[in-house]
Parts: sequence; structure tokens; C-alpha cells
Amino acid sequence: MSSERAKILQMVADGTITPEEGEKLLSRLDSVGTTADLVEPELDSGDRKSKPLKYLRVVVDGNDKVNIRVPIGLIRTGIKLTTLMPLSASEHLSDHGIDLSQFNNLDGDELMEALRELKVEVDSEDGDIIRVFCE
Repeated sequence: MSSERAKILQMVADGTITPEEGEKLLSRLDSVGTTADLVEPELDSGDRKSKPLKYLRVVVDGNDKVNIRVPIGLIRTGIKLTTLMPLSASEHLSDHGIDLSQFNNLDGDELMEALRELKVEVDSEDGDIIRVFCE
């Protein structure tokens, strides 16, 4: 079994995608033979709104294969930790143009809605395909 097929089946088993979406991806895999178009399952807007977000995903398909899944809970915790950072560290970051105080007023629900709509696709000149999205 190919690693792509195993990944799709694991996504179905984890509940990341529905069995119907998995079936579509498997049939596309059979017909296309590449994972470049299979990075993000095609979900209609209703599915996107109803499913809770679990991961921020970064996928690079090209010379180097990268597949990173960052748990959404880790992102929420990281934002909360900015309020515990010592003033001297915040000032040092500010000297380098990084202002973490903007995260203090960030509402968790607003963040989740913004992440739900996040979809970045980059096709570089050297053939790398980079995708950033939440699932």
C-alpha cells in the first residue's frame, strides 16, 4: 500500500475527513497518481463550519517533502503564554519589531474563525507547492 493511500485511510480513521471524502481522494489518487492535488480534502462550506478545528497544517510538496501538523490547542496555549512573558523579554522582542501585546486582546473565537478560513497556496518557481490550512 502506498504511503499516500495509508495517509488517506488514517485521515478517515481519525475522523479528519468523512469516508465519502476519503473515497474521492482515493479515486483521485488512482487517476492522478500524485499527492499535489490531494493535500487538502475538498470540503463544502457547511462541513468546514461544523467540524471543530484540530490542526494547523503546513505541507510542502516538491524536492523536499514536509508535512507539519500543529495542534490548535498548542496555538491557543502559546497565545496565552505571551501574557506571562517578562517585560524585559517583551521589550527585547519589540526592539526587533515583534509586538506580542497584540495577542493579549485576541478573542479565542475570533482566532478560530480566522483559522477556519485560512487557506494559503504557493506554487514556487522551482516547482515546490506549499499549502497552509486548518483541518
